Amino acid sequence: MVQLVEAPGGRALAVDTLGDPQGRPVFLLHGTPGSRLGPVPRSTVLYRLGVLLISFDRPGYGDSTRLPGRRVSSAAADVTAIADALGLDDFAVLGRSGGGPHSLACAALLPDRVCRAATLVSLAPRNAEGLDWYGGMTPSNVREYSEVERGVRHFADSFRFRSQQIRDDPVGLIKDLVPELPPTDRTLVSDSGIRRMLLSTYREAFRYGADGWIDDVLAFTSDWGFKVEDITVPVRLWHGADDQFSPVDHSRWLTDHIPGAQLYLEPGAAHFGALKVMTEALKWAAG
Repeated sequence: MVQLVEAPGGRALAVDTLGDPQGRPVFLLHGTPGSRLGPVPRSTVLYRLGVLLISFDRPGYGDSTRLPGRRVSSAAADVTAIADALGLDDFAVLGRSGGGPHSLACAALLPDRVCRAATLVSLAPRNAEGLDWYGGMTPSNVREYSEVERGVRHFADSFRFRSQQIRDDPVGLIKDLVPELPPTDRTLVSDSGIRRMLLSTYREAFRYGADGWIDDVLAFTSDWGFKVEDITVPVRLWHGADDQFSPVDHSRWLTDHIPGAQLYLEPGAAHFGALKVMTEALKWAAG
């Protein structure tokens, strides 16, 4: 059952909890585009790990109220509101893809509450010094982010049109992605269970439009509102070496700039390989 939690400014955040109610709490921050209904391990796996998994729609996605102009750092206040509502003093955070930067925001800005932070195929900041941000990125993502950097009026209408298409036919998004996927990712997205979860998250993400997607990409290409160098909690990053949606050099840069961060590169894996290692990442995050 979805729970609506009040966030700063009277906004609503749609929250789901899965797994062991007495388990170690771990926030799972979904990808872009995405929702709280994204791919997760089965409840039996979460119970075995002793994990209470908390997922929520970022503002503008699903049933969560939009927060115009939000930055990546805004995630910390939303996670705090949810943790307070659930009576949680401390917790871990795990971000997949577009959720990666948001999990790092929580690690940087909530050091007294976040015990560990993990990312799977995360992006690095757009202003990352010494990083070719577009290097190795798939052409569709380069076009998308380039449009974003030209301003809202250049891309918002196309995002709204695409979101309506995806909401009506989420299978179409996966079909559009397939030509750019390496073989390992094609195999993963053809799995019926994973495909079903991906379809659910895309359908929920665009229930009321493209606002969450628009605000995510604007946040990624703007100042994040914190410095990853300020993170003091343990951080573990995983990246598939063949990823072209979030190129592997992003996680390499993050590892070089987050004190004590550990990087795990998996040869032969790509972007959706993150789904296969999520259970292990949750195990580490839960300590």
